[in-house]
Amino acid sequence: MVELRAYAFIDQLQKQMVGYIGSTARGYYPVAGQSALFMEIAPGIEINSITDIVLKRANVLPGALVVERTYGMLEVHADSPADVKEAGEVILDYLGVKENDRLKPKILAAETIERMDPYMSQIVNRFRAASMMLEDETLYILECVPAGYAGYAANEAEKAADIKLIHVTVFGASGRVYLAGTTSEVQAAKEAAEGCLLAMEGKDF
Repeated sequence: MVELRAYAFIDQLQKQMVGYIGSTARGYYPVAGQSALFMEIAPGIEINSITDIVLKRANVLPGALVVERTYGMLEVHADSPADVKEAGEVILDYLGVKENDRLKPKILAAETIERMDPYMSQIVNRFRAASMMLEDETLYILECVPAGYAGYAANEAEKAADIKLIHVTVFGASGRVYLAGTTSEVQAAKEAAEGCLLAMEGKDF
């Protein structure tokens, strides 16, 4: 039986988020303003069949596909929100579940570090895949499960505040978001990222 772990519809992808997807994924890259769907299932191998069926039945493009032993993650996008929602319905129908059968996001950790030390900034930049962290900026880190929700949280944070997207992990045991900027903007981003996750309905872990 396939478990629907994460299922998150994004109405409008933000500029930094699409830039991040384009620099790290190997699919058909999205552009700002498009709608998207992030989903995660278990076991991971089943994501291949889901990708096949949704591309045959809906007018969307795959931006990222990750197949792991335990979890599988898929991101699809399109110009029309209706097309992305249709893709979601195809997936739900194929799995025989409803949207609220997904797991509810759980925030494992969230911390804000002000006035980043230059050496720590350099360490962060060693693994980042987006913008660079600069000394004296404020850093916000969010860790959540399922990992697929990290992309949704990062996009909502960028929508709400003038911050830099440093890194996002949307697959694996947990998802992570790294954001940077002024303390006030990071606080606004933090509220948006955590608020959107806490507002989502689904099954408890």
